[in-house]
Amino acid sequence: MNSNDGFSVNHKNKQTGKPILKDPYYLSVVVPVHNEEGNLEELYDRIHESLEKISGPSEIIFVDDGSSDGSTCILEKIAKQNDHVKLIIFRRNYGQTAALAAGFKYAKGKIIVPMDADLQNDPADIPLLVGKIEDGADVVSGWRKDRKEDTLRRKIPSMIANKIINKLISGTGVSLHDYGCTLKAYRREVLQNIKLYGEMHRFIPAFAAWLGVRVDEVEVKHYQRNSGVSKYGLSRITRVLFDFVIVRFFADYMTKPIQFFGKIAIFCTSAGMALGGFLFLGLVCFGWNISFNSFLTIFLFTVLLSVQCITIGLLGEIHIRNYFELLDKDPYVIRNIVEKQTDD
Repeated sequence: MNSNDGFSVNHKNKQTGKPILKDPYYLSVVVPVHNEEGNLEELYDRIHESLEKISGPSEIIFVDDGSSDGSTCILEKIAKQNDHVKLIIFRRNYGQTAALAAGFKYAKGKIIVPMDADLQNDPADIPLLVGKIEDGADVVSGWRKDRKEDTLRRKIPSMIANKIINKLISGTGVSLHDYGCTLKAYRREVLQNIKLYGEMHRFIPAFAAWLGVRVDEVEVKHYQRNSGVSKYGLSRITRVLFDFVIVRFFADYMTKPIQFFGKIAIFCTSAGMALGGFLFLGLVCFGWNISFNSFLTIFLFTVLLSVQCITIGLLGEIHIRNYFELLDKDPYVIRNIVEKQTDD
């Protein structure tokens, strides 16, 4: 990549050849935190060590997402002692997507790298992601190829979800192994026009693909959790899949919703006809002792109810987005922002 592509370059580091920038920060690391007191001091030390390998000024933004343990006190201490650290404290728990949205909003870096606070992501991989951005990528997604998690509860559902997402965005030419990995790198301009709600932070590469930017993927290390409790379970799968319906709708059908709802109607009609034909075949050919009209009525009622629910959900999403975006509101409330005080 041309070293001044999108950056204000002052000069290059003589040893690494990487750009030193005039802008306030070259890199911003955004870390959402919820009840991770046992990991935070080691996490900060490892991020700081990793950032020392990157030329140009960097910052770390911790977002305390309503922690109820000692995380807030630990983060306040870190922020007050280090002038490159900022702490954003939420009034309550709003979720990881809201925490990342706040971090992205306050980040000043030309490159923004989000990561988890549970030490399952390795801060040592940050230079690898940044290097891919410097080589010309707009988005770099981490791939936890060797995941240290439960196969049934985490690996298999994630694999299925990734295959579904890749199938649905096949027209973009982007295919990733691990949309759920928080450790990614973005050019700042990619994030500026993306509003995040629900569980949609994991779909930013999909949004970026529809925008036509270059999306790369690199293998990153993954470790078992040694402290704290995982915030995710199988219940997250349905939330993620529903949010992807919204992503797909807003990416391809926002200006032509009839096409979106028309496809759902065609699918439901086809499914109804197939079931009706199957029941009729069983009734005529095999003498099944069933009430054909009863089965058909139940099926049609179920189809109509599901379509109605999806329609109401999409209309609700449109109204909620209009509320937040037209009024320029954020889906979270900040209690305080903590950073080191400097003497003027």
